[in-house]
Parts: sequence; structure tokens; C-alpha cells
Amino acid sequence: MRARLALGAALLFALGAPPAPRALAQDAAPLKVCMAENNPPLSYRVASEMRGLDARLARAIAAELGRPLAAVPFESKFDRDTSLTYEVNALLSSGVCELASGFPLLAPDLGAPMRARAKAPDYPGAAPIRQRPAVALGTLVPSRAYHASVMGVVLRDASRQVDKLADLKPLRVGMIAGTMASAALMLYRNGMLRPSLVSLSQHDDLLAALDAGQFDAALVPLNKFDAYRLAHPQTRLAAAHYVHPLRVNLGLVALDGAPQLIAAANRVIERALANGELERWARDAGATWARPSLPDVGAPFSFGALIDD
Repeated sequence: MRARLALGAALLFALGAPPAPRALAQDAAPLKVCMAENNPPLSYRVASEMRGLDARLARAIAAELGRPLAAVPFESKFDRDTSLTYEVNALLSSGVCELASGFPLLAPDLGAPMRARAKAPDYPGAAPIRQRPAVALGTLVPSRAYHASVMGVVLRDASRQVDKLADLKPLRVGMIAGTMASAALMLYRNGMLRPSLVSLSQHDDLLAALDAGQFDAALVPLNKFDAYRLAHPQTRLAAAHYVHPLRVNLGLVALDGAPQLIAAANRVIERALANGELERWARDAGATWARPSLPDVGAPFSFGALIDD
């Protein structure tokens, strides 16, 4: 027995001990994850570093795979010929990244694309847009949802209680014309709030106008309010208790030829949902976290969902 143990020890030293997980991760190819470079507090770039909830989740997925993370920021510039769906698909289909975060999980935007080719948006190292080729698009596959984008009421007077949109009737309420929030306000209870609404243009900063006292409240995506607070830490604006019931789940997407990536992302998301890590990561990033609704992938919007209270 002693001879066998000695032989085993000799073989172990001769062959070398198995590499530690960290050494394996350092030798592995980085996991390339695309994320919007200016979407705080979910993802944003500070110098060469990506920060936010999406970046924290991407690090956890890379660790799950035993690979270092290579976050790839991209800048979307929508025009009539493109959309976020096609831009993200082009980033994945051209090999710029393997996963993309912060993707709205709506059924029409997933699966096989409605067009054959598209150009990727701007990213570090990309050729000028005129020289950038349009690439053949693949089929998008989603992960589990890890966050929900929701609209909430933001107030100048933090002591005021707002539990439903009807509580806004005595107040002046700002809105940006042509947005989902403006439609919800205009249609609410057959126009009950219309006399209270103050309309701004698409070029105006709604939260800055609220902060300046042009009106008393606004219905905005809470991620936008979180971004405003990061940029203006001295603001006295506060989110009310009320949150609109309409939710858009956010997840990661990959091409259908990479099931192992989606499986790893799902493992991380499911654990983090169960043990509260996702909420903690969001809080650390300055994001108001909203638990995703079921099913993970939602149907297209309907007016009924928009005007529900």
C-alpha cells in the first residue's frame, strides 16, 4: 500500500498537479459580451471600463464558464433602416460578441430575423459606417429575464403619496409627446388627466424640467430616473410608491448555435433570482430593480396593458 501511495505521489509530481480554476480561466478565450455604452445604470462606460448591472451579471456568467470577461460597448444610432434588434443581431452574427445584454424580451424581436442582412452599430475597432459590411443575420435565442423595465411616478415633493395614477389629478404632470408614458397618461380613464398634463418635445429633458419646477410630477421609465440621479446626486426628486403594471423583461441573447452560453446565463440568473443577488447587484449599481414577470418573453404591446392601473 505504501509503495502504491508513493508511486501515485511520484506520478502526480511528474505529471504536474491539475491547473487551478483561475489558471484555466486565464488561459481560456475571453467571453465577449456586447452591452450599450450609455445606458446607465444598467451599462455605461467610464474610461475603458464598463459598469452597471449588466456588467456585473456578465462577470458572473463569465465566471460560470471559467472564462475572463471582455465587455464590448456599442453605440446605437437608430435610423429608419435599422433597429436595436438588427444591430444586436449583426454584432452577434459578425462575431463581435457572443452574448448581448439588456435586450427587451418581446416575441416579435426574437427567433429568425425578418430581414437577411444588417450592419453592426459603432463599437471599438469598427470600420467607418460607410465601409462596414452588412452581415448575414442569424436566429436570436433569449436567456431567462433578469430585470424588468418599468415606468414609475417621480415627484418634486417626496412627501406626497401616489398609489395610482388618479392621485396625480390635482398635480401638473409633465410628459414627452409621443412616448409610451405620454400615451398611458393621455388614455388613462378616458382622458381624466389631460387637463393636468404639460407636454414637452422629444428634445426636452423631462426630469430636468421637473427638477426646475415646471410641473409637479412625471411618469418615466425608472431606469431613466436612476440615470438622472447618478448624473445629479444632489437632486431632491423622488420616486413615488406607484409603479405602472406594464413591464418589459430584459435578458441576454445569443445566436442559436451557442446553447451552452444561454445555459450558463440561465444558471447564473436563476441562482441570482433565488438568492437575492440580482436585487443586490442592482442596488449596488444604483438601479431600481424590478423582478421580471412571467412568461420571460412577452407578447407585443396592447392598449389594454398600457392603460391598466
